[in-house]
Amino acid sequence: MPAHTIDVDQTSFDEVVIEGSRKTPVVVDFWAPWCGPCRALTPTLEKLAAEYAGRFVLAKINSDENPELSARYSVRGIPNVKAFADGEVVDEFSGALPEGQVREFLERLVPSPADDLRDEAAAVYAQTRDTERALEILSRAEALDASNDDIRIDRAALLADAGRRDEANQVLAALKPLTQMSARVNALKAKLDLAEGAADADDIGELEKRIAANADDLDARLQLAHAHTAAQSYREALEQLLEIVGRDRAFGEDAGRKTMLKVFELLGNSGDLVSEFRRRLARTIN
Repeated sequence: MPAHTIDVDQTSFDEVVIEGSRKTPVVVDFWAPWCGPCRALTPTLEKLAAEYAGRFVLAKINSDENPELSARYSVRGIPNVKAFADGEVVDEFSGALPEGQVREFLERLVPSPADDLRDEAAAVYAQTRDTERALEILSRAEALDASNDDIRIDRAALLADAGRRDEANQVLAALKPLTQMSARVNALKAKLDLAEGAADADDIGELEKRIAANADDLDARLQLAHAHTAAQSYREALEQLLEIVGRDRAFGEDAGRKTMLKVFELLGNSGDLVSEFRRRLARTIN
């Protein structure tokens, strides 16, 4: 039998699939000798199990000989493939898919060989703030998995955190269009835009003096909002931006509202603070 493939029946199922999937993902292939599509799919699964070299285990179940397992997992037609992780079914498909689609199925299940390096880069940066060392680790991860956009997003996040905005923007611009629509990328873009505004802002103390002298100094309020955002004082930033919207919605081509939306993006568009200021913004506008 090909490497990393095992025949499973009623007696061995719990040990191989349920308990085994707590350590390594298990792909279960429900098949039968009379099934033509099974004869097309099973060799593909066996080939990929050998190619992935232990990153998942292929468990083959003859559904004719194990009707209890077929009933237990509601197998109504074969071939039927179910992916297990941590003892539970996490994904599945029916029918004889072409190899490319089977690979896509496996990629959703099986951790990338680069994931450990991504975790290492994040840990190194969190402990040492050594951007160059973390970027070097990500370069090794990318060499292992060149198609993994998450690695490039990690790189952009490190560059953004280090204030290297131009480099970070270049990395983001090179991502696939669909990836650029992700929540994580949108948050990074918002962070970079807000950081650019903060870089041009005056000293917080001076800005506060300007506002104290003239409450309608909306340029000072906008700069102060950017400065507060850079300092992660998000409530203070949003208060200033809401004040701008209330005093002059048209200021800076609606800069107050647009900048608030960027802060919401940065905060992941969720949480009590975002909910509060969304409501307050809606009341102010309406």
